[in-house]
Amino acid sequence: MDRMWSPWRSEYVSGAADRDPPDDASLFTQLLNEDNDRENLILWRGEHVFVIMNRYPYNNGHLLILPNREVAEYAELTAEEQQALAATIDRCLRWLRETMSPEGFNVGMNLGAASGAGIPEHLHMHVVPRWEGDTNFMTTTADTRVLPEDLQTTYDKLRTAVEADSPST
Repeated sequence: MDRMWSPWRSEYVSGAADRDPPDDASLFTQLLNEDNDRENLILWRGEHVFVIMNRYPYNNGHLLILPNREVAEYAELTAEEQQALAATIDRCLRWLRETMSPEGFNVGMNLGAASGAGIPEHLHMHVVPRWEGDTNFMTTTADTRVLPEDLQTTYDKLRTAVEADSPST
């Protein structure tokens, strides 16, 4: 893959390296324990799960749903956590439809390093909005993904939808 200059990645990596993880907590657990949701791109916090934007998205609006409790295996989730994960998929789809009008979605998990999980110690569900033609010549010929909007702008749009969502959800 060709290199594309992206200074925001070095800032993120440097910031992650500067964190003092409690008991070897995953990056996701560290972010959840902080009180800086906008900077950390945390969109929503629930009783059992939370939603964070992927800092290295496949597409604008790429969300991750994670249990608040750090677990690596799906079988380690409680029934309540499994139900909360499923219900939160619906929330994410609703928020993305409202703000971004995608034509489809990819929803799934990579469980374990061998499956491609980047942070295998804290399982997470990917919710990726898709549009016809979102894989264009740049991806095909240059192995480079072009995202039309910066993360903070997308975050602000999605936070508006989250805040407007019914308090009972």
